[in-house]
Amino acid sequence: MHYLYSHNDLDGVGCGIIAKCAFGDDVDIRYNSISGINIQVEKYLNKASSQGNTDNMLFITDLTVNSELEQRLNEYVKEGGKVRLIDHHKTAEHFNNYSWAQVDVLHTDGRASSATSLLYEYLITHDMLTRTETMDQFVELVRLYDTWEWEAENKIEAKRLNDLFYMIALDEFEEKMIERLQSPQGFLFDEFEVKILDMEENKIERYIRRKRREIIQTFIENKCVGIVYAESYHSELASELGSGYSHLDYIAILNMGSRKMSLRTIHDDIDVSAIAMRFSGGGHAKASGCMITDEVFRLYVEETFELEPIRTDATRNQYNVKGSETGVLYESWGEDQIFIYLSPSGQWVVEWNNEQLSFHFPTFDEAERHVKRNYGAWLAKDEVYVSMLTNQVRDIRTRNTNSTSG
Repeated sequence: MHYLYSHNDLDGVGCGIIAKCAFGDDVDIRYNSISGINIQVEKYLNKASSQGNTDNMLFITDLTVNSELEQRLNEYVKEGGKVRLIDHHKTAEHFNNYSWAQVDVLHTDGRASSATSLLYEYLITHDMLTRTETMDQFVELVRLYDTWEWEAENKIEAKRLNDLFYMIALDEFEEKMIERLQSPQGFLFDEFEVKILDMEENKIERYIRRKRREIIQTFIENKCVGIVYAESYHSELASELGSGYSHLDYIAILNMGSRKMSLRTIHDDIDVSAIAMRFSGGGHAKASGCMITDEVFRLYVEETFELEPIRTDATRNQYNVKGSETGVLYESWGEDQIFIYLSPSGQWVVEWNNEQLSFHFPTFDEAERHVKRNYGAWLAKDEVYVSMLTNQVRDIRTRNTNSTSG
C-alpha cells in the first residue's frame, strides 16, 4: 500500500492527483496544513511501529516535518521502512542530507521546480507512471503557477487552474483532473469551467481594487513593508500590490481567520524565506509564509494598526507625469508637498515644502523610490500641480512688485 501526505494547496493536491494516476486505489492520500503534517506523520509512524509492516511506502510531498519527526523518519528507514520526502522549498534543503529525501529548488534543466513536477519525474524514472502529453501539460501548469512563472510567460491557464481549484470541492476537482489526465485529447477547460472562470476573474479584479485601498506601509526590521488583511486570492493580490507599489521591499498578507501571514516580493535582492524562517515559517525566496505568532502580531498588527492606508498615484494626469525633467509633484500626509526635478548638473533634486533636501539622485526612479519609502508620498493630481505652479508665479510677481515699489 502507498501513502501520500501532501499540502492542501494546488501543488500539494497536484501530487495527490499524479499519485492516483500512478497507483489507482492502492494509495491513501491525506492533504494537510503546514502544521498538520506533523500530526499525520506521527500517527503513521506510531501505527507502523505497532504493526511492523515495512512493505508500505510513505510519500511526503510539498511539506516537511519538525526535527523530532525528522529523526524518527530516519530511524524508521534504517529499520527497513520505505519513505520518500519530495519538496522544493529552499528552507527545506537540509533534508538532502538523508537518502530518503529529495529537495530540489530547480530541475536539472534550470526550471524552478514544484512538488508536483518533482514527484512526476520521480514516478516516471522509477517506472511507477507512464508519461503522457496530457499529464505533461497539467504538471507544467501546476509548476508555472506555484513558481509564479506564469506571470512572466503570460500563461493564464495556470492561474485559471488554481482559480478552479478553489472554486469547486476538493473531491470534485480531483475527480475532474484524474478523468482529464486519462484522456488523450490534451488538457483543456470545458465550456462550463470557462464561464465560471470568467466570472471569477471579474470577482478577483474587484477584490484587488478594494484591497489596494487598504494596504498600509511601514518599516519592519529595516525593510519597507506593505501590509494588507485578506483571506482570498493571495498570489494575485500580492502580484498586483508588488508591481503597483514597487518601492516596497515585500508584501505581507495577513489572514486573521487562519492566523497565517503570507510574504511575497518581486525583488531579486529580497529573500522573504529568511524573514519567514525568523518567525518559524519557510518557503521560497519570493513567496513564503508563517503563522501569526505573538511576535508577528505585535510587529505587523499592533504597531501598525493606527496607520493610514497608502494613497494611490493619480492615474489620468496630462501635466504632472512621472519622469518629467521640469518637475513632478507628490503629496504626503499633513498637506506636505514634495517636488522632484532635474537640476542643471544632471542630478534629480527633492524639495520638501519648497525647501531643498541635502541628497540628490542619479535617476528619477531612485528619487521617487526614496520619497515613497520615507514619506509615504503619492503622485499629485494635475489640478494640485497647476495650483502649485500658479501660486509660485503669483508669489514671484508679488515679490517683484514689492521690490519695484520699494
